Amino acid sequence: MIFAALAAALTVSATCDLEHPSGRPGCTRAAVDALPMNRLQTLGTHNSYKMAIAPKEMASVRRANPKAADTLDYSHPPLTEQLNAGARQLELDYVNDPDGGRYLTPLGRKMVPDTTPYDLSPLAKPGLKVMHVPDIDYRSVCPLFVDCLKEIRTWSKAHPDHVPILIIMNLKQDQLKVPGAVPLLPFDAKAMDEIDHEIRSVFPENELVTPDRVQGKHKTLREAVLAGAWPKLKTARGKFMFAIDEDPKVVEAYRGDRKSLEGRVCFINSPNEDHPAAGYFTLNEPHELGQRISRDVARGFIVRTRADADTSEARKNDRSRQVEAFASGAQYVSTDYPEPDPRFGPYETHMPDHLIARLSPVGAAK
Repeated sequence: MIFAALAAALTVSATCDLEHPSGRPGCTRAAVDALPMNRLQTLGTHNSYKMAIAPKEMASVRRANPKAADTLDYSHPPLTEQLNAGARQLELDYVNDPDGGRYLTPLGRKMVPDTTPYDLSPLAKPGLKVMHVPDIDYRSVCPLFVDCLKEIRTWSKAHPDHVPILIIMNLKQDQLKVPGAVPLLPFDAKAMDEIDHEIRSVFPENELVTPDRVQGKHKTLREAVLAGAWPKLKTARGKFMFAIDEDPKVVEAYRGDRKSLEGRVCFINSPNEDHPAAGYFTLNEPHELGQRISRDVARGFIVRTRADADTSEARKNDRSRQVEAFASGAQYVSTDYPEPDPRFGPYETHMPDHLIARLSPVGAAK
């Protein structure tokens, strides 16, 4: 099986679109579908849910902290538009709100009344709420996590041949140090279970790439990944992989007392390469971590990195980071600029040759 996957990779052209093979030599559906899913490289969006902060509220943030305001000054269109444009990795961050209503009256809105329309009523419902910074950067294209997932799945059912989509998630529980800010609830064991419950309430098991699916009969998830056990693209098309992008303390709370991630929906940003649940890594700095990214990809791990951050590259039209991100071989490269922001200039990030997904330039060892 390992040699068959290697042979398939050798027959696929670097300019072949893995989502829509052309049928030309080096770009046939049969050869592409024989690849394991960790051989792809595709583009995604960072904080995919984020709407712009309302003008008056942004002006207030800028007066208080101009540097922070710069880092928050970006936004994205609805998730369906991003998917239509080729995004195959999304980020959905959320806060814990089991009873509903905790985040219904954002401090920034109370301090600087702004007439920019935004419907806060979904925040009254119980469940995970999608937002960037509670009280300040709270506007989301889909405030309820479940509603985000429903929108994504609706798009997927209309495009069943898409390459596997990675959805990464930050669990917002660091308290904003501003007087009057709403106290955030921690993600305790019950909240961790709620994450899986909400995902499974939308996606049936056969539409998910889970740790159990990859681990199979191997002793640990790491062992499976090093053995080349990722599903082939033929079976991974139309499916979703979820990953919790957090520090070791948080991901260990999600893992609990499991040997790997048995029974869980999500992969975790593994604490290190030797961890029994190692399968996925968030390595956001391709300049500093490029060699590490390439090494992990070559060993069979899946990696997400970033082409830009904090609006810095866009303001300077600096594309060096995105070049390093693609060259690292990371399977999922995230950007805030799939399209230019005309306020800053022409900066944008797109896949080489404007493909949706290509063969990663770094080959898996297995």
